[in-house]
Amino acid sequence: MAAGLPPEDTANWWRDAVIYQIYVRSFADGDGDGTGDLAGVRARLPYLADLGVDAIWFTPWYLSPLADGGYDVADYRTVDPAFGSLADAEQLIAEARELGLRTIVDIVPNHVSDRHAWFRAALAAGPGSPERDLFHFRTGRGADGEVPPNDWVSEFGGVPWTRVEDGEWYLHLFTPQQPDLNWAHPAVRQEHEDVLRFWLDRGVSGVRIDSAALLVKDPALPDFVRGRDPHPYTDRDELHDIYRSWRAVADAYAAVFVGEVWLPDSERFARYLRPDELHTAFNFNFLTCPWDAGPLRTAIDDTLAEHASVGAPATWVLCNHDVTRTVTRYGREDTGFDFRAKTFGTPADPALGTRRARAAALLSLALPGAAYLYQGEELGLPEADIPRDRIQDPMHFRSGGTDPGRDGCRVPLPWSARAPHAGFGSTAEPWLPQPGGWPAYAADRQSADPRSMLGLYRAALRLRRTEPGFRAAAGAGARQLTWLPSAPGVLAFARTGGPVCVANLGAEPVELPAHTDVLLLSGPLDEEGRLPQDTAAWLRN
Repeated sequence: MAAGLPPEDTANWWRDAVIYQIYVRSFADGDGDGTGDLAGVRARLPYLADLGVDAIWFTPWYLSPLADGGYDVADYRTVDPAFGSLADAEQLIAEARELGLRTIVDIVPNHVSDRHAWFRAALAAGPGSPERDLFHFRTGRGADGEVPPNDWVSEFGGVPWTRVEDGEWYLHLFTPQQPDLNWAHPAVRQEHEDVLRFWLDRGVSGVRIDSAALLVKDPALPDFVRGRDPHPYTDRDELHDIYRSWRAVADAYAAVFVGEVWLPDSERFARYLRPDELHTAFNFNFLTCPWDAGPLRTAIDDTLAEHASVGAPATWVLCNHDVTRTVTRYGREDTGFDFRAKTFGTPADPALGTRRARAAALLSLALPGAAYLYQGEELGLPEADIPRDRIQDPMHFRSGGTDPGRDGCRVPLPWSARAPHAGFGSTAEPWLPQPGGWPAYAADRQSADPRSMLGLYRAALRLRRTEPGFRAAAGAGARQLTWLPSAPGVLAFARTGGPVCVANLGAEPVELPAHTDVLLLSGPLDEEGRLPQDTAAWLRN
């Protein structure tokens, strides 16, 4: 177990860190009310230290009516009572640090909750008021203003405008309970910099920025025209001045940013990672890639190239709180991910998905840069089928009921196979139902089995810390990865000065390249010592 943060590990820890994502509501229930909370997280901190991660990213724990799982923030300076108190958060941050775990919090700058004091004041103040200038209020079109101000489409589907009693409309790129802020207003910028300082003063080491490319809108709010440059609300140039200002705040605390930046243009993506802007951003090209050697190699090469151009480390992630769990996705015929393709009843082969997820774990953790691990991935949890009458995710309702939503990857974790609710909490039924087979994935059951998914992740993270070359010179500009000759369908590369990773995505077993030791396997070799299909190996030269 780690014992505090080493004093020399202060500047570049984030360049090759393994960061564990906690969706607080579903991690561990400390008070038995059916909802995960900060007390539950504190009780499980030793588990995370033993797992071998470097930091914890928390999805929003702030005061919220939970219209969108906490991404509708009513007050950044108050912890939601369902999760605990500000004092609980401060204690959690301190206790994690004592165990060698840094803390990253989530900020949602595009919008606030409709319960936020600013928005309530805007509704009360009426048209033309300074309070409404903090948001995007507009009159409608049509004879009586009954038509929305433009033709944009919500990120969750449907119309992103809601009309209020006085006839004006307000913009919300997500749900009606999440009104978009006007980032052209200086008070909006100042408030968010103050919020950053509030949490950095409490010892957090970094901030994840939700929907980081959506904040700024064309002030004319024009109708959407496909191909128009610049886009009216995505990746606008004004964003970079905002993040330069934020970077100055972060640098004063030696803190880091990670942005949620969904952009297909690699050159535009890299602009957010220039030395005076964000430190890192999520790599969604790798996350959405199918289990296919060709596209994966292209995603890896493109990712490393776009980050090298600005001297930033790459990030690698297989799953998060918005995405179908890896075991299920890789067990389907279509192993890629696309929000638009989600539907009920998609069949999956759990054994195949698990075998591929194990290999993908070794592949992703062997790549140079930082890695993100979503809670429960280390247990090999599949996507859960949530009964329709228990679904809570607004994506489901905004789609007219066709999209199953994201609740299936947010089911409360199984900790103890023989305990009520698989050890998630002691008394009340969890806020989302756990599948009947959930105890089989329990952490206590897997802890005793080195062949389990948990055993694999613990071994991999231990080697990533201790084996020379795994974490050397991350983002330093030197060549960090060399592709090795391999059979079709095989990804084989050597880390500079370090181990070799071989992942066989092909149809036939393959011989391992020359090596002195086998460090770790995602599954057993065949009888002839070859690497089977959907299996990965770490080798020492």
